[in-house]
Amino acid sequence: MSAAAAARWPSVTTVVATRGRPVLLRRALASIAGQDYPGAMEIIVVFDQTTIDALEDLRPLVPEAVRLRCVANARTPGLAGARNTGIDLSTSDLVAFCDDDDEWLPQKLTRQVELRRSHPGAVVLATGIRITTDRGSRVRTPPEVTHRADLLRSRVSEIHPSALVFDRAALTTLDGPVDEALPASYGEDYDLLLRIATQGEIASVPEALVVVHWDRPSFFAGKWAGMANGLTYLLAKHPGLRTENRNAARMTGQIAFARAAEGDRGAARRWALQALRHRWREPRAWMAFAIGCGLVRPAFVVRSLNYWGKGI
Repeated sequence: MSAAAAARWPSVTTVVATRGRPVLLRRALASIAGQDYPGAMEIIVVFDQTTIDALEDLRPLVPEAVRLRCVANARTPGLAGARNTGIDLSTSDLVAFCDDDDEWLPQKLTRQVELRRSHPGAVVLATGIRITTDRGSRVRTPPEVTHRADLLRSRVSEIHPSALVFDRAALTTLDGPVDEALPASYGEDYDLLLRIATQGEIASVPEALVVVHWDRPSFFAGKWAGMANGLTYLLAKHPGLRTENRNAARMTGQIAFARAAEGDRGAARRWALQALRHRWREPRAWMAFAIGCGLVRPAFVVRSLNYWGKGI
C-alpha cells in the first residue's frame, strides 16, 4: 500500500500496561504488531513498578512501520497510572488498550476502523471476545451500539478493555482520563466507559477478534479489599448505577462477596442485605452468606465460575 493510501487511515497508539508477566507480554505484543492494519501504528509498553524490559528479542519481529516504545509508569503506581502514562505519550488519532495477557486477531484494528466510518458518532470502538479457560472457550458478542444509559443498567461485560479503541480527542478531554483515585484501579474500564459515553456512542464489531485468557490466575485474584473498595467508590461516583435494580444488586452483591472473602462478616452482611433489597435472587449475596457461614470457599467459587468463562 502506498504512503498516500496508508495516510487515509487514522493512526493508532496501543497502550499496554504490564508488570511481572514477560512471557505473556511478548505474546500480546506479537499479536498487536501482527495486525493487518494499513495505517500508522505505535505500541507503548508501560512498565508499572518494575524494571523496564527493552524487549530487544522481540524487536526483530516487529515490522519497521510499527514503532515500539518501552517506558516506566510516570504517574500513580497501578493500572490507571500506567495507562495514563501511555495516553500522555500518545500522539495518534486513536488510542487502544490491550491487557498484557490477552491477544488480538490480525484483522481487529482494520475491522474496527472500518466500523468507525459507518458510526461517525462513536467515541469508542470495541469487538467481541473469545474467553479461553481450562475447559475450552466461550464467545461473547457485545451489542452493535451501546450508550451510557445501557452502561448504567449493566456492565455490558462483553465490552472488554483489551478490545477498546478510543477517539483520542474525546479521551484526552476527560479529567484523568483513567481515574487514578480509584482504589486498586478496580473497575477503571467501567468508570472510563461511563464518563466517555457522555460524548458519544460505543460501536462494536460483532466478531470475536480478541482472545481473553482466563486459563491462568487474574492479576486481581484474591485481592478482595481492592475489589470491594473499587466498587464502593464507583457506586458513590456514579449514583445512577443504583437506579436499575439488577445492576445495583450485581455491584452490591460483588462487594458483599469480596467482604465475605476477606473475612469481614459484618460488612458482607450489610452489603448482601443491600443487594437483596434490589433483587432478592441476587446469587452473589447468597454466596456471601454461604462464605460467611463457612459453607464454601471463595477461591472455589471463583475457579468454578472462571472454568465456565464467567466471573464474580
